[in-house]
Amino acid sequence: MAITTHAFAHVRLTVTDIAASRAFYDAVFGLPVAFELPDDADEATRQQLWFLFGGVIYKLGDSLLGLRPVASDSFDEDRVGLDHVSFLVTSRDELDEAAAMLDGLGVQHGGVKDIGAGFILEFRDPDGIALELFAPQG
Repeated sequence: MAITTHAFAHVRLTVTDIAASRAFYDAVFGLPVAFELPDDADEATRQQLWFLFGGVIYKLGDSLLGLRPVASDSFDEDRVGLDHVSFLVTSRDELDEAAAMLDGLGVQHGGVKDIGAGFILEFRDPDGIALELFAPQG
């Protein structure tokens, strides 16, 4: 018997500098915040939101994307663990627009590539975490 699941509930990335990472993810993705600890939070709120570790969790469709600022080293997709995070977009045109937007933000990327099953646009966040936008073929 296998576990039945239909989607990811959330993905959380460990980062070194929450201010730099939030600035990047806000500028690139503009996702709404689902959970964050308010600066003026009382002790009860701090205890309730302990799982944030001083980070933030964004709403991403029916899932969540979190940033956890406790990294003690640097990202390497060749280590055991995360290789990259891929975000779905609807068309090749959206990838071209995203490449232009990344250019405007000064974010280096690999350009739009045809991989047969679709198109990808690869780039990295401030910690070097590999990110990808994917548009299916057709």
